[in-house]
Amino acid sequence: MPRRNLTIEDFDYALPGELVAQAPAATRSASRLLHVDGGLLVDRRFTDIVDLVAPGDVVVMNDTRVLRARIVGRKPSGGRVEMLVERIVGAHEAWAQLKASHLPRLGGTVLLDDGARATVLERDQGFFRLRIDADQAIDAWLERHGELPLPPYIVRPADAADAERYQTVYARVPGAVAAPTAGLHFDQATLDALEAKGVRLAHVTLHVGAGTFLPVRDGNLETHRMHAERYTIPATTIAAIDAARTAGGRVLAVGTTSLRALEAAAAEGELGAGDGETDLFIRPGYRFRVVDRLLTNFHLPRSTLMVLVAAFAGLATIRRAYAHAIDQRYRFFSYGDAMLLEKATRPAD
Repeated sequence: MPRRNLTIEDFDYALPGELVAQAPAATRSASRLLHVDGGLLVDRRFTDIVDLVAPGDVVVMNDTRVLRARIVGRKPSGGRVEMLVERIVGAHEAWAQLKASHLPRLGGTVLLDDGARATVLERDQGFFRLRIDADQAIDAWLERHGELPLPPYIVRPADAADAERYQTVYARVPGAVAAPTAGLHFDQATLDALEAKGVRLAHVTLHVGAGTFLPVRDGNLETHRMHAERYTIPATTIAAIDAARTAGGRVLAVGTTSLRALEAAAAEGELGAGDGETDLFIRPGYRFRVVDRLLTNFHLPRSTLMVLVAAFAGLATIRRAYAHAIDQRYRFFSYGDAMLLEKATRPAD
C-alpha cells in the first residue's frame, strides 16, 4: 500500500472556474487529448487515439446507460424533496440520496408525479432505501418522469441535447446515475477506425453510482470506504483480453469505471467472467493486474478518482499533467477533454 503517508490534500489543485466544461464539444470526437507518458506530455486531438493504439490491442469500454435518475417530490406536509436514485434493487425498490430541509424518517413518505409514492424503508449513512409504489417498475417510471442527473458543477438544467450527449454511443444497459465520461468522446466513426486497424473492442458493465463521488472523510485514505457498485464482465471480453495478451497487445481501459471493474474481477488472481460488486478503492501502491493504459477525463480535486489516476500514472506525473492542462486551457470534468495515461513502470508513490 502507500509508501508514504498520503492524505487527500496531496490530490488537491486550483482550477479556474472557466475551465469547467458546461456543455460538450460541438461533436463528440472534437475534444482534445493529452497523452501522458511518464515525464512526456503531448497535446493531441481525440481522434489521434486511433494512431496511439496498435493492431492486436484491446480497448475495453463500459456500456452502462444513465438513468433519468433525478426526481422531485413533496412530503405530505408540502416540503420539497429532491431525490437521486442511486441503485435499483427491485421492481419497486431503490437506494437513493435525498435532499430536503428536513429529511423524512423511516416509514416517512414522499409524494411523486402521476400518483406515485416513495416510502423510506432503511437508511445507510447518506443513502435511503425506498419503496416506490407506481403503476410501472422504477426504471420505466423514471424514463417518463425523471430528469437526467447532470453533475452539480454543470450549473444549468439538463436539456434535450444532454439526453444524447450524456450517454456514450455504445450505452445499452440501464443502471448508472452518472455517465462513464471518458467514453463520451467516441463517435461511431472513431470506433469503426479502431476496428479497421485491427484493435479489438470489448465491453464491461459497471453501473456508476453516486457513491463514487463521495468525499474522503477526514482526508484519511486508509479508512475511506467506497460505495459498492455492480459490474458484469462477459466471457467475450475475457477472450479478447486473452487474445491481446497472446499477441503481445495491451489493454486500454476507457474510463476509471472500466478499469475498476477489470481490476476488481482480477483481485483474487485470474481475471474471470461473471457478475460482482466492487468497493475497490485504488490508491498509490496498488499493483495493477489487468490494465496497461487508461483513457480518462480530468477529475475533481481531492476526489477518489484523482487518487486512482495518481496510483496509475504516478502522483508527480499527474501533478505535472494537470498543471500543463490548466496552462494550456484544457476543458475539465464530465463534458471536458481527455487524457491517455500510460501505466507507471513501478507502483506509483
